[in-house]
Amino acid sequence: MARKLEKKLEGSSEDQRIRGKVIIFHAGSLTLPLYKMEKAFEAAHPGVDIVREAAGSRTCARKIADLHRPCDLMFSADDSVIDTFLIPAFADFNIRFASNQVVLCYTDKSRFHEKIDAKNWYRILQDKKVVWGQADPNADPCGYRALMVMQLAERYYKINGLYQALLKNRPLKNIRPKSVELIVLLQTGDMDYAWEYRSVAVQHDLKFLELPAKINLGSTDFNDFYKQAVVEISGKKPGTKVKKVGRAITYGVTLLKKAPNKAAAIAFLKYLLSPEGGLKILKAMGQPPIVPAWVPTAAMKQRVPSALRGRVAIKQ
Repeated sequence: MARKLEKKLEGSSEDQRIRGKVIIFHAGSLTLPLYKMEKAFEAAHPGVDIVREAAGSRTCARKIADLHRPCDLMFSADDSVIDTFLIPAFADFNIRFASNQVVLCYTDKSRFHEKIDAKNWYRILQDKKVVWGQADPNADPCGYRALMVMQLAERYYKINGLYQALLKNRPLKNIRPKSVELIVLLQTGDMDYAWEYRSVAVQHDLKFLELPAKINLGSTDFNDFYKQAVVEISGKKPGTKVKKVGRAITYGVTLLKKAPNKAAAIAFLKYLLSPEGGLKILKAMGQPPIVPAWVPTAAMKQRVPSALRGRVAIKQ
């Protein structure tokens, strides 16, 4: 018993080795879960200071790829952002670790909040008195996913022209750089409804309408239906455009090749992928973790740091 206590007080060789800042760029929707992970990790590793910066996932990636800002870990709400902007020039792997779904958030101040449901929400959003908003699709995956949900709704409810009719009632001023910025507008009553991730709604104690699984981008079972949604957004290079095709929401994380503090960053990733660490926090905060986390190829798994490989599967 005394020996165990002594070992605990001393800490492992890893605990003693890691220290300094770990710089994390992350999707705004991960702000609260990562805050909790940060506090728990720093308590276990007093020499480490987690420094987080939230933005839309595409904005985070551009800070690295275009502005060359120093960063250890990048967390994206859309795993494909890492593939598009960071691999292979800035990162070697992309671990898929969590899912989510798109919901329509509101408050007790929202017009028609007492009667909105899965059968009438699209009529309510077309009402001229209703103010609703979304994230910028060029900066935040939640933005283009909101558009995808509305495209899929047109097919699901079999209403021709529904997508354009909805957008007609959403002025450009109701588009914000990242989805979490819409929360304040909801809470102050300046906005009636906002497209958000379910985890964000749970974490901020917002009321929300859960949409049918066939349109909420929350299940890989419906990827064949989701792929009918296509949204055009800004490309990797200025002035270019790319098409995003609908698929189930998957979050990704990577370690940058030029990470200033690789040892501590890897230790944080190990904590993230721990069933009693980060994965437990995600689940408690309304975001389903992917267990086991995965990468798409055996070659990519070999590029994952050896300390993490046991917690990462290969999935095509």
